[in-house]
Amino acid sequence: MRHLLDTDGLGRDQAIALLDTAAEFSGIQERKVQKLPTLRGVTVANLFFEDSTRTRLSFESAAKKLSADVITFTGQGSSLSKGESLKDTAQTIEAMGTQIMVVRHSSSGAAWRLAHSGWLNSSVVNAGDGTHAHPTQALLDAYTMRSRLHGAAATGKDLDGVRVVIVGDIAHSRVARSNVHLLNTLGAEVTLVAPKTLMPTGVDKWSVTTQNNFDEALAGSPDVVMMLRVQHERMKGSHFPSPREYVSRYGLSAERFQSLKESTLVMHPGPMNRGVEISSVAADSPQSTILEQVTNGVWVRMAVLYSVYQQGDAR
Repeated sequence: MRHLLDTDGLGRDQAIALLDTAAEFSGIQERKVQKLPTLRGVTVANLFFEDSTRTRLSFESAAKKLSADVITFTGQGSSLSKGESLKDTAQTIEAMGTQIMVVRHSSSGAAWRLAHSGWLNSSVVNAGDGTHAHPTQALLDAYTMRSRLHGAAATGKDLDGVRVVIVGDIAHSRVARSNVHLLNTLGAEVTLVAPKTLMPTGVDKWSVTTQNNFDEALAGSPDVVMMLRVQHERMKGSHFPSPREYVSRYGLSAERFQSLKESTLVMHPGPMNRGVEISSVAADSPQSTILEQVTNGVWVRMAVLYSVYQQGDAR
């Protein structure tokens, strides 16, 4: 795996190997010095053409825990404002001695373009591209589910038979797309819940169940409920009558949360809109994995950086 661009096409054995490697890396929490020499001498460039807090800082933390040198580029105040292209920006940063590029971009396909254009020798990791894909988020979500559901026996396990309900703005969510691909690969049963206006075109061809009624989906006793925020910044026009109606029909309210079985996990990729897609009662409950997802994201991204470097170095 020289690049990680999406979870589509990532095989079961590859996915489990990444999750198992992340579990091994998580062991550094027990060390006095939480750092490994694994990528010493390697330079990781974080190219964030789109705003981010969690993902950017998580990749920075992961790279530094592996002893890599880190260059972070953000679009604001850069040569992009002077008209510099994606190609020229990436080639300029690679010329500084970069071996791995972590790329976040508002255009779907940007990471794929950098990986397959022949412009670069670096390995490319997709940190989110438009509405297309966010593979490391899906991997950290799967890692979190597996850790909570299987505990210490998680290593080597998939998610066979786990019932996952993903709720919200599916149409604009790269997180939902990458999760569907990966969860299918790992054997989970996925139900997507959203108003018809927020279901993606062609969803009938996905290996999922779709539902417009959140309460009916919850009646199926899911093992995991993953809430997504409404991405107003990616929308053109209105997709539902009012925020109040959306909250009423698709928000994980305190009442809906209390109807869940006690073992149901509550997930959210962040950032959250409390009181909109998720209530504080749900977000702050013991069933919530939201902060665990952030922590686990570091171990998963360590595993991804290590894996792509190993393959890239072998070419």
